[in-house]
Amino acid sequence: MMKEKTILVTGAAGFIGSNLCLKLFEKNENVHIIGIDNMNTYYDVNIKKWRLSEIERVAEKASENGSKWDFIEGNIADKNCINKLFATYKPDIVVNLAAQAGVRYSITNPDAYIESNLIGFYNILEACRHSYDNGQNGVQHLVYASSSSVYGSNKKVPYSTDDKVDNPVSLYAATKKSNELMAHAYSKLYNIPSTGLRFFTVYGPAGRPDMAYFGFTNKLRNNEKIQIFNYGNCKRDFTYIDDIVEGVMRVMQAPPEKKIGEDGLPIPPYAVYNIGNNHPENLLEFVDILQQELIRAGVLPEDYDFDSHKELVPMQPGDVPVTCADTSALERDFGFKPSTNLRTGLRKFAEWYKDCLLYTSDAADE
Repeated sequence: MMKEKTILVTGAAGFIGSNLCLKLFEKNENVHIIGIDNMNTYYDVNIKKWRLSEIERVAEKASENGSKWDFIEGNIADKNCINKLFATYKPDIVVNLAAQAGVRYSITNPDAYIESNLIGFYNILEACRHSYDNGQNGVQHLVYASSSSVYGSNKKVPYSTDDKVDNPVSLYAATKKSNELMAHAYSKLYNIPSTGLRFFTVYGPAGRPDMAYFGFTNKLRNNEKIQIFNYGNCKRDFTYIDDIVEGVMRVMQAPPEKKIGEDGLPIPPYAVYNIGNNHPENLLEFVDILQQELIRAGVLPEDYDFDSHKELVPMQPGDVPVTCADTSALERDFGFKPSTNLRTGLRKFAEWYKDCLLYTSDAADE
């Protein structure tokens, strides 16, 4: 495990980052986790605050086993902030999950993607590079979030990390592919062990409200129509958050090996993996399961008229018709494959929505 490690998690108040921090505290003793997040308002910041409160609660209990939690509200695009953070804490493992997410948002707000996904990631790479200065041990492993969006409109399914991915269909996808290229260059030049993880449509409790399952739930509760793109003829490889976190944790513990090539130069200690469910679901079937689970959890009444709240619309710019992960490399190297089925995952989301989100919003209304 990662006992006695100092771990930096960027985007710690985000969906994946917060769940990773929780699981790290649960599974390890005497671990020091530093979280950084800029707490931006891309979506309701109260959800980020709720996630942080959960981390603080778990971290307090974990302190009995020698673990420690430090949180910095800051922006990875702020070079001075990142340099100070690395100088102060000297992380052994860096997990970069901070990013401006969302395909459609990248069309209307491109600046946010350049700042966070390119400049921010560059600052992380530079800090990792200089962590070895003056004979220091430095960063042992940089793990960073890529995305299934790098595959663009790839016709070959399932998507393999061996596939050519040179034709992104959104700025978001282009920034994620850029991250992989930048990490490869720094691994080659400075022998930094790095692993990129291409996540496929992550969902679950306390997720991102801009994602379909969460956004649909909010709209249905407000008696608004939901838009189903490409007239429902889309398939997504929905991957439950616990499976994503398990994959990240396994990868964190196994950095690519440092080797010297025949030319006497380092062979880049670099790897990329897919983390997805390898089981694409049709959007209409997904909506059907979601509505069943929302009724079961008591989020919506049993007589809710779903048909009148559905609107089938054309494909949106930047979207692709299908995503599906080839996870054979992940299975081969880590003995792990995501396996949570969609109904189980959506049930857990619906129960959380009922117990946590509705409870807090109802209390606020009183």
